[in-house]
Amino acid sequence: MTVVRLTPDQLLDSLGELADLLTDTVNGGASIGFLAPLDHGAAVDWWRGRAAAVSEGILAVWAAYAEGRVVGTVSLAFPDKPNSRHRAEVVKLMVHQEVRGQGVGRALLATAERAAAEAGATLLNLDTETDSPAESLYRSAGWTRAGVIPDYARTPSGVLHPTTIFYKYVGRYEVSTEASVEASDQASQTTLSR
Repeated sequence: MTVVRLTPDQLLDSLGELADLLTDTVNGGASIGFLAPLDHGAAVDWWRGRAAAVSEGILAVWAAYAEGRVVGTVSLAFPDKPNSRHRAEVVKLMVHQEVRGQGVGRALLATAERAAAEAGATLLNLDTETDSPAESLYRSAGWTRAGVIPDYARTPSGVLHPTTIFYKYVGRYEVSTEASVEASDQASQTTLSR
């Protein structure tokens, strides 16, 4: 398996395969923002719409290839606001049903984490359907569960379902002196009140 960061042109050249992966993922029951059955043409259009964001540098997309075809993908969305450039969001981690359980998802997630750190991000976040196989992947990869939002999104079959929010520190994370003092004060207060 090879994981490649796609240029805008590579993304456009791979529209058919990326759309196949998206329809396989949605029609297989994964809750990633679409309802089933997802039409191949709609999936092509959705991927085509990502090319501008890749060109602008606010979205990075990787594709995993096995035996010459796309079997997985993951993206990083970078905020454009000045106060949030230290973080990024992991979005649309997808693995074709035929190759699940073979480490493709873990390899894609690790690639996104490394790339985020190399880009200067120190904090990553994501959301996923509560109690999904993806949730197990994130926990085993060292992500921290921040909480659950009930009735957050519809599953591909249209049923409202909760989502779990996760975060992970990557790269060189340095706590500011002010934050350290505040944390220390809170710990002291907690100890004194026991």
